[in-house]
Amino acid sequence: MTVRFTGDVPPQADVLGVTERLYEEAVIELERTMNALKAGEFNEVKAAQTAIRELRATALAVLQERGKVDQLRKQIAGHVGAGGALDLDEARAEIGRRLACLRGAGGSG
Repeated sequence: MTVRFTGDVPPQADVLGVTERLYEEAVIELERTMNALKAGEFNEVKAAQTAIRELRATALAVLQERGKVDQLRKQIAGHVGAGGALDLDEARAEIGRRLACLRGAGGSG
């Protein structure tokens, strides 16, 4: 049995999904701006560039902060088991091995 201590944090896939949606919106905005440019509407360019720049900065900040939170969570957990998981079956087997060693050494005293 493997127990994972993750708390109430959404899986990383959710953060990546949000980021993908942000980039999809940026692509839509970029396409809209390109269409406006083709139609001779040059006032849209500056607004689109600003929006895309802000979107990129926000997405990067979110991903960096998520990485920091994940790193802190691992440090707090003390890197228990593989990937922050506590493997109770492996712990039980290790306890059994140690008890067997103690039983084996106990007869000589």
